[in-house]
Amino acid sequence: NRADPGRPRREDEAARARRAAATDAGSDNATGRSSDGRVEAVRPSAYLDFALPDLPYRTRSQLKRGRIAWEAGLDLHGHTVNEARIELETFLRDAEAERARCVLVVHGKAWGTTSDYPVIKSHVNAWLREWPSVLAFCSATDVDGGTGAVYVLLRRQR
Repeated sequence: NRADPGRPRREDEAARARRAAATDAGSDNATGRSSDGRVEAVRPSAYLDFALPDLPYRTRSQLKRGRIAWEAGLDLHGHTVNEARIELETFLRDAEAERARCVLVVHGKAWGTTSDYPVIKSHVNAWLREWPSVLAFCSATDVDGGTGAVYVLLRRQR
């Protein structure tokens, strides 16, 4: 009880702005998805790769090699960001309802008209990381679209 906690830290302006942005972001988006443009930009040729920590290595390896057959596909070419989000969410819900194990999502590598990065690809990368039933996803093999598409491994509902 005699420890000196030191002087109270002063919060700088940047930290205050980050805290305000985080508070605002939590309340302004009705669907809870990050469609507001604050996503990490990825390069057109970037290999996308994500998996939950407890996913078995063998399953992840099979997904990366394209050894798990995909059961349904979605092509997002020509969609706006909002249209793509709605299409992807509907597609994933339908795939879950049909108990699909693996699906293919083609996002393309096209650059946005007003941005310097592939907008749909960057948003799909963020949206899939947030989707509760996605166990893993990675860029497809060249046969299925290469870095312009992803294999998505879904959790099967019992």
